[in-house]
Amino acid sequence: MAQIQAADTAFILISAALVLLMTPGLAIFYAGMVRSKNVLGTIMQSIILISVISLEWVYIGYSMSFGPDVFGVIGNFSWFGLKGIGAAPSVTYATTIPHSVFMIF
Repeated sequence: MAQIQAADTAFILISAALVLLMTPGLAIFYAGMVRSKNVLGTIMQSIILISVISLEWVYIGYSMSFGPDVFGVIGNFSWFGLKGIGAAPSVTYATTIPHSVFMIF
């Protein structure tokens, strides 16, 4: 198994932060496309959706995307709620960063 590389981990964490920062930028972009009375509603929709999507990713999305496969089609629920995801690198995915950092990205 490969060792955790600090530079790889930092790069992935910075990339994940930049992706997360796209949400306020997108909210502002959408706010510029609507009338002034609808700006707050549009911004709140973007913020609420990133919250809902983040919870979905933690509970079922990561497990279904990267979990042990079912007939090579979709992941099972063995990592439901990030059970078994820790600081050790994954043996299958991204062997130079912690498994939890891979999940965050």
